[in-house]
Amino acid sequence: MEPALIGTRLASAAIGPLLKKLLAGDAPGAGLTGTDRPVRLASLLSFRGEKRTLTEKDVRKLAATLVARTCEGPGEPPFPADETEAVTDALAANLLALGDLDMDDVQAVHLGHEALARRLRAAAPAPDGLSADSVHYLEAATARACRHILEFFTSRPSFLARTLVEQTRGQAALAAKLDVVAAANPGPLAEDAAFERRYLAHLAQKHGHLTIYGIDLRDAAEEWPLDVAYLSLEADGTPPDPEPDPIARGRQEYVSLRADLALAAHDRVLLRGLAGSGKTTLVQWLTVSACAAPPADGMGYLHGRVPFVLPLRTLTRHGERLPDAERFLSAADCPLTPPDGWADRVLAAGRGLVLVDGIDEIPEAERGRARDWLRGLLAAYGTGNRWLVTSRPTAVRDDWLARDGFTELTLSPMSPAEVATFVRRWHRAAGPAAAPYEQQLLDSLRTTEHVAQLATNPLMCGLICALHHDRRGYLPRGRKPLYDAALSLLLARRDRERGMGAPYGVDLDEAPQIQLVQRLAYWLTLNDRLVMDRAHARSLVTEALPAMGLTDHTPDRVFTHLLHRSGLLREPTADTVDFVHRTFQDYLAAKALVDHWDIGVLVRHATDDRWEDVIRMAVGHARPREAAEILRELLSAADRTDERPVRLRLTLLAATALGHATEVSQDVREEITRRTEEIIPPRDPDEARELARAGRMVLDLLPGPEGLDGRAAEMAVIAASHITVDAAIPYLARFADHPGLDVRAQLVWAWQRFETRPYAEAVVARLDPTELRYIVSDDAQADELLRLGLAPRRMEIGEDVGDDRVAALLARCDLTTLVIARGAGQALPAALSRQENLEELSLLWMTATPWKLADLPPAPLRELYASHAPDDGLAGLARYPDLRHLSLWGAWHRHEEYWRALPLLSRLESLVLAPHAVTLCPEDVVLPSVTSLHLQKVPPTVPLARVFPRLRRVVGPRNLPLEGAENLPPHIQVV
Repeated sequence: MEPALIGTRLASAAIGPLLKKLLAGDAPGAGLTGTDRPVRLASLLSFRGEKRTLTEKDVRKLAATLVARTCEGPGEPPFPADETEAVTDALAANLLALGDLDMDDVQAVHLGHEALARRLRAAAPAPDGLSADSVHYLEAATARACRHILEFFTSRPSFLARTLVEQTRGQAALAAKLDVVAAANPGPLAEDAAFERRYLAHLAQKHGHLTIYGIDLRDAAEEWPLDVAYLSLEADGTPPDPEPDPIARGRQEYVSLRADLALAAHDRVLLRGLAGSGKTTLVQWLTVSACAAPPADGMGYLHGRVPFVLPLRTLTRHGERLPDAERFLSAADCPLTPPDGWADRVLAAGRGLVLVDGIDEIPEAERGRARDWLRGLLAAYGTGNRWLVTSRPTAVRDDWLARDGFTELTLSPMSPAEVATFVRRWHRAAGPAAAPYEQQLLDSLRTTEHVAQLATNPLMCGLICALHHDRRGYLPRGRKPLYDAALSLLLARRDRERGMGAPYGVDLDEAPQIQLVQRLAYWLTLNDRLVMDRAHARSLVTEALPAMGLTDHTPDRVFTHLLHRSGLLREPTADTVDFVHRTFQDYLAAKALVDHWDIGVLVRHATDDRWEDVIRMAVGHARPREAAEILRELLSAADRTDERPVRLRLTLLAATALGHATEVSQDVREEITRRTEEIIPPRDPDEARELARAGRMVLDLLPGPEGLDGRAAEMAVIAASHITVDAAIPYLARFADHPGLDVRAQLVWAWQRFETRPYAEAVVARLDPTELRYIVSDDAQADELLRLGLAPRRMEIGEDVGDDRVAALLARCDLTTLVIARGAGQALPAALSRQENLEELSLLWMTATPWKLADLPPAPLRELYASHAPDDGLAGLARYPDLRHLSLWGAWHRHEEYWRALPLLSRLESLVLAPHAVTLCPEDVVLPSVTSLHLQKVPPTVPLARVFPRLRRVVGPRNLPLEGAENLPPHIQVV
């Protein structure tokens, strides 16, 4: 008989269950409860030990059945008929020899089935007098049996745990040996390791503290340890494509996750955020987390990575060429000198964490060059490393890095709960004297709208806390008065009230200090810079002193006083100066521009995202006639452009600037209101989010649901749901009765952005549940659904929902659609087995959690998605004859069983595959019902036409071209 035919018959699905009888049913644990003894093969066999279920005679019968099965069917037998009994005896002896091997299951799997078969044949009595055909068959049958046996070992729940234990111990032992070798043989390996320890310690010290503005009052420390001060914020992604990839099916319209975990889910992230939103603090946190041992909660995914912190404003302050990997440290002013080639070795090994901070902080003309530089790095080191790029929201277009595989996320404004957490931490750090003001400020944030409107990011929260404390519970109204009060506090009152005197021999009033720092802010802003040489900053101060009548003060002392006592300036390096935060530079530059009446400069830069805050604050600084002129010029600039996005931006800039004006003529106010109404409601989600940036005032302009079609209503809701103030809830509640599914879906998604109970009562409780998927992100939302007596038919449950709440929700609801994400230590809920009407099920495991098809309900499933294959094999798929879409990511490592199970699904239309899984398909498997495949790339040679004769569509990765699409036949559509 041909070897291929022998292999085909031995691989029959009926052979596996027979061989499984050789193994005992009890599964030993991982060996962690007081014993380190390995699980020996003899303890796993059903014909050994005290609890035998097979005798040696039974093993011989099993061998005879195996021999008989492979002799069935057409064609010649694999060996002479008169040798059947001898072959059976020899095969039985080989199987019984399993009990004589001195090894454990992990060692056996490491050997592989061929080597294990050779061990069995060597341990068993040699067959006597068999023909060459019989010997050949015996070798093939033994090897095939060993393949099944090893597969059984690896599918035991205990095996994975034991393997991880063995790997951990082995890696620890190997690391210890490598340390000994490195110590005995100093070389690049030892030199790299020693340098990395110094480098990580340097980064931890440099980035391990955070200045919270205003915390340096009276007796409080000026810096917080970052692990105490850091507040994890949320980041939202962009909407999916109109035809979503089934891999992403069941996810919410916008991906929302903790910003510091974004790189755990995505290798490449472009993170947008407004000034003061915490982008640079996040870069610090990721850096320190990679250096920490042990890592902070949830940050273990960065363990072993080497951070490269690359602030673009520092890298390009003199117009230098952006650095290659070997110059990363020197360009970022790191004082340490690495071994030659160290950075290249780190990145080539895929161990890097590359943090590019501040695309918006370089001139717009230089951003294309920065992208080319980044693409060059990705081409050289793209594999394995993690990449984060930060920017202000409008600095680069939405798809700026899309083709490079970057996921685009935006830092969300702080929620009321996050603001409350920040306020409590601030007052705790400020010391006992601040304690009486904590609850008073929390009450103001809930009840005073103008205060809550300002507390949207960590910078503003810090200023509000500081001023509230300093003014004994009084806060100025509006942004400009808030900054004026902050400058007064920092420039004049802080040192005086702390009894500091004049430590640098300079005693300046508040006004001249503001004039001096304005000059620095003015020069930086006009020259599109955030950092200036120390010598040039000193020269600007020197030039100003005579005109200000301050000739009795030496320039050096004045400059030193401003640098060290103003609280506004700092030295990022020994020879450079910048502002402690971009917002202070913008505020002071705006004041200088109004003082000089440089209105033409303002308007010429109106479309430059880095000038938006400058222009708004300039309107706030201007007198009524000046403010009106600036606003009219913005509207005229909008009229002169034919580009709708530019016109939208300029109109919104005028609208948001209007809110900063102390007084402006009625005709200008009415004209801006009319212009704003022309762009409301927005046309698409991008315009909706752009509109939301205008803040609270947009709620007064957005129309109600009356008279809006479905698309317009959806865009209005998107805009309002991104304005996270309490006043948005009543507006959104007006849409709760809207019949459009997209509108209701957006209202459900927005729940996470507002206080849980008020939003649930005003909006969620009133939604029509028809076809609507309810998103339950945490325990508080689960509790509200249960309290309100809601029982959705479609639900998405996040990993932050505890097991008890999951069980309660499943007990309450009769679901047709369920998306459930589970994290480490969370198992498949037992209550799932009672959901007998499920049609769509998505199991999103964050880790390789064991699960079984047998635990799923007997339901009319049409769609099934799981992050990895079930432990009990794939034969159970036959329970779901109506299955039309299937994605068992990770099942291809059991490709034989996987492909054999698919023909049982006669209605299967859509399939998600790993690229190489197609190449593993057996030649006799054909899936005529499948018309759509989802592939990350098409391998050069694939048997698609043979396996899928009716294939009509291939879906590639979102926002990226399908690699290898040219290998597809022309009649197949690529989307």
